[in-house]
Amino acid sequence: MSSLSRSFLRTASRNLRQRASLQSARLAPRLVASQLPKTTTTLQSSRAFSATMIPKRDAVAEPAPPKEFDQELVDMASYIHNYKVDSDLAVDTARFVFLDTLGCGLKALEFPHCTKLLGPVVEGTVVPNGTKVPGTPYQLDPILGAFNIGAMIRWLDFNDCWLAAEWGHPSDNLGAILAVADWISRTNRAGGSLGNGKILTVKDVLEAMIKAHEIQGCLALENSFNKVGLDHVVLVKVASTAVVSKMMGLTEAQTRDAISQAWCDGQSMRTYRHSPNTMSRKSWAAGDACQKAVNLVLKVIAGEGGMATVLSAPTWGFYDVNFQGKPFKFQRPYGSYVMENVLFKVSYPAEFHSQTAIEAAKRLNRKLKSMGKSAKDIKEVTNRTHEACIRIIDKQFKAMDNFADRDHCVQYMVAVMFVFDRLEASDYTDSSEAAQSELVESLRKSIKCVEDPQFTADYHDPEKRTIANALTVTLKDGTVLEEEVVEAPLGHKLRREEAKPEIMAKYLRHLEPHFPKERVQQLVDLGNNPSELYAMEVDKYVDLYVKDSI
Repeated sequence: MSSLSRSFLRTASRNLRQRASLQSARLAPRLVASQLPKTTTTLQSSRAFSATMIPKRDAVAEPAPPKEFDQELVDMASYIHNYKVDSDLAVDTARFVFLDTLGCGLKALEFPHCTKLLGPVVEGTVVPNGTKVPGTPYQLDPILGAFNIGAMIRWLDFNDCWLAAEWGHPSDNLGAILAVADWISRTNRAGGSLGNGKILTVKDVLEAMIKAHEIQGCLALENSFNKVGLDHVVLVKVASTAVVSKMMGLTEAQTRDAISQAWCDGQSMRTYRHSPNTMSRKSWAAGDACQKAVNLVLKVIAGEGGMATVLSAPTWGFYDVNFQGKPFKFQRPYGSYVMENVLFKVSYPAEFHSQTAIEAAKRLNRKLKSMGKSAKDIKEVTNRTHEACIRIIDKQFKAMDNFADRDHCVQYMVAVMFVFDRLEASDYTDSSEAAQSELVESLRKSIKCVEDPQFTADYHDPEKRTIANALTVTLKDGTVLEEEVVEAPLGHKLRREEAKPEIMAKYLRHLEPHFPKERVQQLVDLGNNPSELYAMEVDKYVDLYVKDSI
């Protein structure tokens, strides 16, 4: 290229940048000071992580008027800011979800593949007034804190579940909610002014959970993200962004902006959940969604605006790019339906579509024992099931290469139950007795899944929402056992009262390896005393879970 050509290109490029800058300056509206969180004038030698610095005024984009935004964003932001949670059932259910989810996170700390991802980026870093990570000595900024807590919660696939057109685990949002609530409370206790200066209580956390559950769950009812190859953690990111915006003191308009950023953000593909790419990323994907949600909210606080038609814009919007041009469908308005109907994983650390199959195998073991038979006598098993089970975890002949393969294979989980009369998280590891068992492997390949259209219909029926599996065992001597049908797992709303003592027993089991007896009893007593638990300031509550080492 000649020097004349290079000079011409440099001049043209400079002129274009100058014009764009001038046009941007003319068009960029201003955000009034009242729309930003208050700042603290206190200077400390070691300053706490803070998002309260006011940006230069010409760097701030004022939120667009409500009428310009996609209605879906308007409805989410309005729900977050204006809906009052008044369902005693939802709040009480959230209490059990909260305790159960924290327990699942503690259990994950027993697995080095999880703990290697936790802690500060720079070893030894402690953030003053930062998020404390339960069960660890870490105190982190809220973004990394959200990842740590989110990854712990999801690691073992043992927290709550929501099944519809899209699947997911709404308690994954606690990673973002608890991280931000703890950081806000510690900062404000030290004289800061985050989120309107309030020190939050556990009740505030529970109400945020109810709203996050509702957004994630209602979006999942009629909209299948998995069918376009996207992972359900996109809903964690959107729901967490929405509730964290309110916690951080954003206006309703700024919350719309933040939600639009979450939809525009790059979305995770499901490939890490399916052969041939199944891997441990599926266990930290929700933590990643939580940290992105917190990060996006802080960017809006710093002055970033939103995208009014991020969903509906022709060609470039989410619908056209990621959803085959189809707008979202909604079955019901936002309220507290999802928390009231959420599913608990009470009995087994297993993908939820398999829970009733494992329970059926447990029952059949009693029949086999009474006959003087065992798993060695089984020739084949037919599992009459629903379509989602077949699509997600039917891996009869797929090689079990790792933990992630095993905990998402209905045949493996049922075979382990038949052979060992148990199913525990340790049974998924490569070196485990179950993974090394030749009997488990041969039996796994003898378990066939067949869809029952009625089971599939009941699965999607909002009045039932059952997750049915039915096992028929044929023995080597030709005997066929009566089919064992389990339609609703122990954690289903239809069996909620039956499940509550088991949920607390599970929580206790997850606490005991980490804390002395006195602390375990204190936490269990608090969990069983709603009024005391609800009133407790969240940072003081989190302090009860802090340890000197993992």
